[in-house]
Amino acid sequence: MELRATLIFCACVGYLDGRRGADLLSLEENKPETEFLKCAELCELLSKTTKRNEKVQMIADFLKGLRREEVAPAVLLITGYIFPESEEKVLNIGFRSLSKLSERSGQIPLFNKPLTILQVRDYFERIARASGKGSRELKERLLSTLLNNAGPLESKYIIKNIFGEMQIGVAEGLVLEAIAKASGSSIEEVRRASMFLGNLGEVAEVALNRGREGLRKLEIVLFKPVKPMLGEMAYSVEEVLQNLGGEVAFEYKFDGARVQIHKKGEEVRIFTRRLSEVTGSLLEIVEQVRAGLVSESAILDGEVIALDKSGKPLPFQDLMRRFKRKREVERLMEKIPLKLFLFDILYNNGRCLVDLPYSQRWDILSASRGALQIAPRIVTSDPDEAKAFLERAIQEGHEGLMAKALDSSYSPGTRGKKWFKIKRAENLDLVILGADWGYGRRTGWLSDYYLAAYDPEGGHFELVGKTFKGLTDEEFEDITKKLLELKISEDEHTVWVRPSIVVEVAFSEVQRSPHYKSGFALRFARIVRVREDKGPSEADTIERVRQMYERQFAYKGRMADEELYFR
Repeated sequence: MELRATLIFCACVGYLDGRRGADLLSLEENKPETEFLKCAELCELLSKTTKRNEKVQMIADFLKGLRREEVAPAVLLITGYIFPESEEKVLNIGFRSLSKLSERSGQIPLFNKPLTILQVRDYFERIARASGKGSRELKERLLSTLLNNAGPLESKYIIKNIFGEMQIGVAEGLVLEAIAKASGSSIEEVRRASMFLGNLGEVAEVALNRGREGLRKLEIVLFKPVKPMLGEMAYSVEEVLQNLGGEVAFEYKFDGARVQIHKKGEEVRIFTRRLSEVTGSLLEIVEQVRAGLVSESAILDGEVIALDKSGKPLPFQDLMRRFKRKREVERLMEKIPLKLFLFDILYNNGRCLVDLPYSQRWDILSASRGALQIAPRIVTSDPDEAKAFLERAIQEGHEGLMAKALDSSYSPGTRGKKWFKIKRAENLDLVILGADWGYGRRTGWLSDYYLAAYDPEGGHFELVGKTFKGLTDEEFEDITKKLLELKISEDEHTVWVRPSIVVEVAFSEVQRSPHYKSGFALRFARIVRVREDKGPSEADTIERVRQMYERQFAYKGRMADEELYFR
């Protein structure tokens, strides 16, 4: 009797285990779609608090209540991304069209059925897909329908997403913390997954639906680009040696475009530091990798530079003329030849290498590169030897040096005290937030630019100066067209734009300023180049501006009442 009861019990348990997955799936399917209004209400609440822990908890609680397929789009919408950074999708909605539709938005919705998160995502997808003849009208009709189905608060955040101006104090790092909290994972596990996936929404989906085990199983994958490891700025060789201690690897820092190369057999694909694919524009690099690399499969980190006829490096602007060109590539290959220098390897013949120390990765790269060139490098603890190497790099037309700790693992997408950039001049990468219309010879151009640094805590940009210097007439004309496409508002003299264009700015010093909310202004600012390879989130931070300001007092005096004056 006892045996029979046991067998019946075991059979029932087996049946229930078999049913559990199906029942959970059924529950998920029966769960109603989340209204977009709830997402908009969350954004409104997030905008009203400055407490980081409070924001993390609110986002975590919201994510836990979503359906499986809602998690990724919700995370992207909260952080102000309509599409993942790695997807080359754009809405291409003009400012005038959006302004016209915005005036009619925010009324009582036309239909009683609430707008859902998935419907908003679907509308954005359809708008981005519209192309060819009549696409502008189709895009406007789709957007008009979306806004007409949205209430006032929903419309507010739909438009903020389109402009890329959420301004609710939610940066990527904060969202990663919320994902960790919602999924019961560690922040390290979530961060590592983000490095490999390069897609915040996808990270959240894996964490919420597959938990810690799902995150731990994520690895580097061929032909799926990962965010590159970044370096901190250093101001001298001595500073680097003091930070890293002992022997340090110094490599040439090229004035080129960072690339990540994926190869398997004859297939080679190339991605930018922003994870966009540029294989079709770099045909000679593809052939060089096919012919030169020893490894059957690999993921390589390197830099592409442009050369003149004598083999000297060309300015960055000349490189950009052909870096993303899809037409006349073969003609431009002769006019602007490119050269590849490798400096790291992330994957080799089926093995992920990111956790190995830099010294071992360099040895593997050296053995695998075949005929491909690697960055000139020395390993030393002697500051004089490092300074001489820096001078050599600059004399050969390059930017400076990268300094790397020999024991550093590869941490995609992060900055840390393991890699440093050393340049002779101090420049900043800043975002253009607005521009004044020019006059005289510059009439008809937007030619006096408002420059801003990134505040990662608040997830917004702070103005630190203005300049009209540094660009050619051709560049003035080109940047005017781009800024008008990014316009979000305009008054009599100034066009304000969505933060998108990054420029490298040279200056003489950082000053305190009561005119900007940041409290800082750049003296004698001049645009060196447009950084088409960088996105706005990669701009230099307010903290770096502050550090540069403080560093000046190593050799300057300070007014005793300075802080009082600027308080």
